[in-house]
Amino acid sequence: MNENIIYKEESYAIIGACMEVHKELGAGFLEAVYHESLMIEFNKRNIPYEHEKELSIIYKDQVLEKKYYADFVCYGKIIIEVKALNELSTEHQAQVLNYLKATNFKLGILVNFGQQKLQYIRLVK
Repeated sequence: MNENIIYKEESYAIIGACMEVHKELGAGFLEAVYHESLMIEFNKRNIPYEHEKELSIIYKDQVLEKKYYADFVCYGKIIIEVKALNELSTEHQAQVLNYLKATNFKLGILVNFGQQKLQYIRLVK
């Protein structure tokens, strides 16, 4: 087992909460339903989060006027991007990687509730 996984305990807690939501709801709901359910589950598990957190985008040491709104920021350092799609694409992964690059966060978790089995991808900058 890799002992160098960034934010290992935090990301396991987040993914566990996502698994519980998926177990209860399954696939087929709108993304907003998963957002609301995750907030309930994060609260039950004492996972600190900010929903639709405004993040600044930095370009050459300058903060842009355009902002990014993360679905969730957990523990003040992990971006969670929630999807409810038939399948994830490389564009979705690129989206999260771009958010990491633009915000200087180190870990993003892309979560897809749209399939029969929960999909999640840890993306590290």
